[in-house]
Amino acid sequence: MKKLGMGLVGPGFIAAHHLDAVRRLGDVEIIGIAGSSLESAKKRARELNAGRAYASYQELLADPDVHVVHNTTPNHLHREVSLAALRAGKHVISDKPLASNAQESRELFEAARDAGVAHVVTFNYRGHALVQQARTMVAKGKLGAPVFVHGRYLQDWLTDERTYSWRLDPKLGGASSALGDIGSHWCDLAEHVTGSRITSVLADLHTAVPVRLAPAESTKAFAKSKSAQRREVKITSEDIASVLLRFDNGARGCLIVGQVLPGHKNDLRLEVNGRLASVAWQQEQPNELWLGQHAQANAVLAKDPATLDPLARGYAHLPAGHPEAWADAFRNLIADAYDWIRRGGTPDTKPPALPTFADGYRNSLVIDAMLRSHAAGGVWQDVEEPLGPQRKKGKRG
Repeated sequence: MKKLGMGLVGPGFIAAHHLDAVRRLGDVEIIGIAGSSLESAKKRARELNAGRAYASYQELLADPDVHVVHNTTPNHLHREVSLAALRAGKHVISDKPLASNAQESRELFEAARDAGVAHVVTFNYRGHALVQQARTMVAKGKLGAPVFVHGRYLQDWLTDERTYSWRLDPKLGGASSALGDIGSHWCDLAEHVTGSRITSVLADLHTAVPVRLAPAESTKAFAKSKSAQRREVKITSEDIASVLLRFDNGARGCLIVGQVLPGHKNDLRLEVNGRLASVAWQQEQPNELWLGQHAQANAVLAKDPATLDPLARGYAHLPAGHPEAWADAFRNLIADAYDWIRRGGTPDTKPPALPTFADGYRNSLVIDAMLRSHAAGGVWQDVEEPLGPQRKKGKRG
């Protein structure tokens, strides 16, 4: 089988995990990377053993050996790089969010649809075996009709007012901080697992740390600055959010998000309550799925390929008792992406669990509705339907 060649644009924090996932596939060749300059690309190419260095992303796109482009740039560059890659006829795997706002996301979705190539956005929590197990249980009616969908995504990395990164600058990270960064993951997970769509939201947003003491020099995401020189920066985006939800199947829900909550590292939890049973999954304990019952004992389903539904079994690669976690789920998503590419990248060959630019665009509209709800004084706002009448109610994608 001919190896596909991949190129990566934006060799920051997440780039190493894209490269690791690709290497684990075994049938993809890492051609090279492009950064903000040739010098920085050369440095990161050496550090990551990532092939050749390109002076610009345009140079990378012009290389015929590059068939797939991984866009791991900061949010404000997603549109520019992904759009150029699509126009160059490359398959694109983009980090989330798809773009800085819903308008840009729509432009990318339409460009990807028209280009006839594979287009993937990294909502990587879909790649967990027990997430797929939960999704299958809902689809097969094991829970009965879902009535309540709730959960959280809580972190503490922004607790210290001396912590600052580009993610907090609306020109670079977008208008939303906590919701756009991590709330987006939860919303995608909730819709993916339930097979239902969030139709309206009521949001209350808050900035617990309105002024931060940023280092004099620029700081990468999640990096700690050693600089003694600081400057005050007014923060306009939320670091805490509470949101009520309505779904198109009649279910209600709620979500809490925060990034200034001491002790919470990556506390992502999703629970779906149906008329017959409940199911809950937590990212920090990814190998367990809680099953709630009314008239019999609750249970915990441990990750075991032998007992998982056939539709979920392919996302578990180790025998029972061997943990699989974040990097394994990320690898699963990347594996689905390259499987789709090898099958032609057509709509009918897409793996069911794989998130596309359509999902990225839709997610942008959900977050946009939350921002509008808060700006309007905390009133219900409808989520715009991205794909028009051809998207059927409750359709799984």
